[in-house]
Order: sequence, then C-alpha cells, then structure tokens
Amino acid sequence: MKKLFNSPETMVDDMIDGFVEAYPQVRRGAIDPRVVVRRRDAKNPDEKVTLLIGNGAGHEPIAMGFVGQGLLDANVVGDVFAAPSADLILDGVREVTGKAGSILLISQHSGDVINGRAATMLAEEDGLTVLPLLMYDDISAAPPERRQDRRGAPGTMFIYKILGAAAEEGTDQATLMRLGEEVRDRTVTLAAALSPGISPLTGLPMFSLPDDEIYLGMGVHGEPGVGRVKTGPVRGLVVEMIARLLEDRPIAEGGRAAVIINGMGGTTQMELLTVWRETAAELRRRGITPLAPMVGSYVTTQEMGGFSISLLEPEDEMLRLWCAPQDSPAFPEIHMIPEDDQK
Repeated sequence: MKKLFNSPETMVDDMIDGFVEAYPQVRRGAIDPRVVVRRRDAKNPDEKVTLLIGNGAGHEPIAMGFVGQGLLDANVVGDVFAAPSADLILDGVREVTGKAGSILLISQHSGDVINGRAATMLAEEDGLTVLPLLMYDDISAAPPERRQDRRGAPGTMFIYKILGAAAEEGTDQATLMRLGEEVRDRTVTLAAALSPGISPLTGLPMFSLPDDEIYLGMGVHGEPGVGRVKTGPVRGLVVEMIARLLEDRPIAEGGRAAVIINGMGGTTQMELLTVWRETAAELRRRGITPLAPMVGSYVTTQEMGGFSISLLEPEDEMLRLWCAPQDSPAFPEIHMIPEDDQK
C-alpha cells in the first residue's frame, strides 16, 4: 500500500505543520510543538475551564481537528497509534490551564489511561487544578455490569462537543465533570469493520478478514469485538447493531436518540448516508425519534473500511449543547431534524 509521507520519523510533525498552517483556528503550543492549541477567540483560562485530550496520531481528524471555539482548547499528539507520554500531556496541561482549572479527557485505552493519570498527578504537584474524565462507550469491550472497563469509541465525541459548549458558556469544573459522566453513562457505540487499515509504520494490514465477512465490535486499533457476520444488505446489519445497542442500554418507546454514524477512514459518504438512513428508519420503527445526526469520518484508522453507530439518549440541556455553534477545523455543525422529516 502506497502512503504519502517523507519519512516515518517526521510524518507526525509534518502533518501538524500542515494542519496549523491550513487552519486559522489553531496553532502549535509555546511549550511543546506536539501540543495543538486554540488560537481564535481563546478565552482567559483564569475565567474559563479548559478541555484537552492526548491521543496517538493516525486517527485524524480526531482530535486535533476538534480544537477550537466551543470544543477543545488543546490536543496533545503522540506518535502513530501511541499515547503521548505523561510529560508531553503535562506540557499540554501547562499550556492551557489557569485558575478556573482544566479537564483532561481520557479515551479509555491502556496507554492513554496510564499516561493521562500520571500527567494529572504531575500537574497537581505543579499546583494546577486538572481533573481526569475517563470516557468509554464501546459495548463490545465489556458487558453492562462492567461498563467502566469498556474502550473509548466514537461516541466520546458527544462528550467533546457537549462539554466544550458548556465550558464556553462559563460552566464550572465540578459541574462539567458531572455533565461529562452523565453523557458517558447515556452513550453506547458498536462498530462494524469491513477491511483493515494499513499501518503507516509497517506497511502491513492491521488485521485480516475474509471478503464475505464483517467483524462486529472491532476497536479503532483492531481490537477484537463480539464476532463475525456474513455480508449482505446493509439494512440487516444495521437492524442487528441497533438491537444490540438497545439491549445494552434500552431507550423506551417514545424516547429520543442523538446519533453518530462514524466512518473508519475507508468508507464512502454514500455508504455512511445509507447507514444513517437505515439507522433512522429502525429507530423510528421502534418508536424512538432520531435527533441531530453527525454523519461522516471523524474517528479513523487510516483506510480501514467500516463504520460505527453511537446513540445518546439526551436530556434537553445535553441536546441544546450538542447543537450549539462551534468553530473548529473538522467538527461539523449539528442540526435538529425538522419535525416534518420525522416520518
């Protein structure tokens, strides 16, 4: 598989150079160039709680594409598929944390958790007020009674956006933490992988799968899921995935669901919009109103083929914040579906 980069040693920094030059919302950090920070309309960190996250490169546009007004204040970028070190995350915390404090979002993967917690302790020794918020939503990683052991998956984007909008409005650190936990506890995600991504480090596929099979529940790094199903019309696949999601966290008839349809990097928008159509139809068939969809490739693993469905049963305030304006390089504007279109 051909890849477009100069060298394995410079690929991440070359990408960040291009990113900050292309988008006026962001810049490199003053403390460490692997920290991407908000430039446009940045608020005083002594008055606004700041949000940041560290993650490995190779999954773009998450998360540096979500740095901006109404979303993240910083993203700490690690090497390809590798969590940034505790010291590097600490640099990110130092870059954006003021008297109002900060929240370090941690998508639950072992390296991210270990290094994120270590960075939090180091920041506290520096006198900085930073709280870690673990994010997890992948139902294939653990059963409901052990949901705290689940992996972070694309449903974490609900937390990014809702907390980012609330922080922009001046919400305090403790309230933001409670809100983030509430959103997390209302979110479930399930993925379906069709084909592997190619590692830019090795040039090799990240897993193998027969042409007539789909892997349900595969994680963003190729982690195992819940099993394989045969290929066929996408309607049947979506119906099975919705059934599993609602079995894990039921939404009563007459309820509502905000929806994320996320592509893994190698799936066309034509396919993703078909998945959204079938998702909306199946939710309505069950008496659940689909709301404010986000459809596109935002959490990717190179050219991996496949998608995930994330459902959030929102409270009214969560829904308002999910649809609030933002200004970032890659996060889309979220809009409610007109009532006339809820057929």
